[in-house]
Amino acid sequence: MTGAVEGIWIKRFKGGPMDSADEATLVPGRGIMGNSNQGGSRQVTVIEREMWETMMADLDAELDPSARRANLMLSGIRLADCRGRVLRIGDVKIWLLGETRPCEQMDAALPGLRRAMAHPWRGGAYGTVVEGGRIRVGDVAEIYTPAAPVR
Repeated sequence: MTGAVEGIWIKRFKGGPMDSADEATLVPGRGIMGNSNQGGSRQVTVIEREMWETMMADLDAELDPSARRANLMLSGIRLADCRGRVLRIGDVKIWLLGETRPCEQMDAALPGLRRAMAHPWRGGAYGTVVEGGRIRVGDVAEIYTPAAPVR
């Protein structure tokens, strides 16, 4: 399944603003350089552009996708049931570990958004960087099932 990187956001500090970026460097075992989430299992969070647009239509709203507080927005890729699969963007590989659940900050951004995101996989996915490198808005992205377990 192939698609494209539509947006990149970097959060400088916990609870801080999501800064839009044209490119980012991802570091294995750490995450996005300059992002506050370093290490752990939620190094990178990902959302689908099509799912975001569906939720905005359902809520009759227009909200910038940075309000989701995810790091990457992809188009043309379905994240549903991607647990254990790999997201590849150029040389970068992100092992997708699970579904990102919405928090109370979603309703602060738009009343009803948290409930809209409560449906399976609408909140996106999270994962760890297993191979690093530089990514850019417009890069081709794909999700695949690895032949062997990712470590």
